[in-house]
Amino acid sequence: MTTFTKDAVKKLSASLNEPDWMLDFRLKAFEVYENTPMPTTKDEAWRRTNLRLLPWNEFGPSINGDAALDAEVPSFLGEQLTEDKTGGNLLQIDGVTKRYDLSDELKAQGVIFCDMHTAVTQHPDLVQKYFMTEGVHVSEGKFAALHGAFWRGGTFLYVPRNVRADAPLHTVLWSVNGRTFTHTLAVIETGAEAIFMDEYASADGEVQGLHNGVVELLVGDNASLIYAGLQDFGTNVWQFNHERGRVGRDGKLDWVTSIMGTRLTKAFQTLELDQPGSWGRMSGIFFTNGRQHLDMDTEQNHNASNTVSDLLYKGALREKSRVVWQGMIRARPGSQKIDGFQANRNLMLDKTARADSIPGLEIEADDVRCTHASAVGKLDEEEIFYLMSRGIPRQTAVEMSVQGFFDPLMRRIPFEGIRTRIFDRIVEKIG
Repeated sequence: MTTFTKDAVKKLSASLNEPDWMLDFRLKAFEVYENTPMPTTKDEAWRRTNLRLLPWNEFGPSINGDAALDAEVPSFLGEQLTEDKTGGNLLQIDGVTKRYDLSDELKAQGVIFCDMHTAVTQHPDLVQKYFMTEGVHVSEGKFAALHGAFWRGGTFLYVPRNVRADAPLHTVLWSVNGRTFTHTLAVIETGAEAIFMDEYASADGEVQGLHNGVVELLVGDNASLIYAGLQDFGTNVWQFNHERGRVGRDGKLDWVTSIMGTRLTKAFQTLELDQPGSWGRMSGIFFTNGRQHLDMDTEQNHNASNTVSDLLYKGALREKSRVVWQGMIRARPGSQKIDGFQANRNLMLDKTARADSIPGLEIEADDVRCTHASAVGKLDEEEIFYLMSRGIPRQTAVEMSVQGFFDPLMRRIPFEGIRTRIFDRIVEKIG
């Protein structure tokens, strides 16, 4: 198996026929990777996530050609999740495109929607301008640098100035070989609008898998993006993600995250409100069971005055799973009259599960409204008993109670198809 080496970087870039500037980018990222130590529990961001069981020697980069493009993909993936017919669809297996289409209407509007490798060769000026420059940076940690060196696959979305892309765009990654380094880059220019659904999934397997992903959501002045990231990898996958959204003056980012799979997930999710009038909403939903470990590190950075952020993350835990949420609202110096809110609520379905909920505030301005809340609780047995006394079986009563717990968050998701997809998966995991 190919390992993470400088020669592997060159081999990957050559197999993709990349321009010299991307090879140079990869090599510089690899240098950062080599000079950055593996995180340990002595690092504040990793205090509650121990990587001692990570089978690092079993992993390596995914070189082009490894993908099994004839693999069978579950029929539900790629199903329409919105009332409006999708304007573009992209299906990738291990980062290699299997199916792709974009409507003539969106093409005529100048919308670019394609896999990242096509974007690198056909739209180099745009990609080079935005790729890991304004969003995530390779200096953010060992896994961010590893991604910069070995990324493969993913999606590029570009919506030109004042273009309203009414038809939603939908991407699906199905992993077979268990080594995926996908990169999502969405650039929504001034006055533009888009809806983007991004799905990641794989089957369970005995071989350990790795997903090292980056998501960059760049929303311009007076622009709007609704982004839904749905992850349901098999429980043999270890996931390390860096995700960042930036919002310009009077722009809006409605960011939905659903996490159902993996053996372990460590996700850094950062919202940057850069100009007055910026608005961002982060909605996270998760369900863990078995020995799953989920660690979410969120930041809401108010970098300008008159900005609004709203975060609500809710999760249910079964068996011996563990969830860590560390949240931070930052009011930068001079960012007056901001409104920041964050809340994390966890529902424990078994006594053996564990949830750590750690909200935080860093306020460097004197005219702000910032609030936070967190809670860890268990099923209300009186509520379950009441439902059962009305002839409802216990399993159904539990499902109804869990549905009620998630309902306030589900109401924030603007599409019934996404809500149904998520809750159907929750019912499966309730078992």
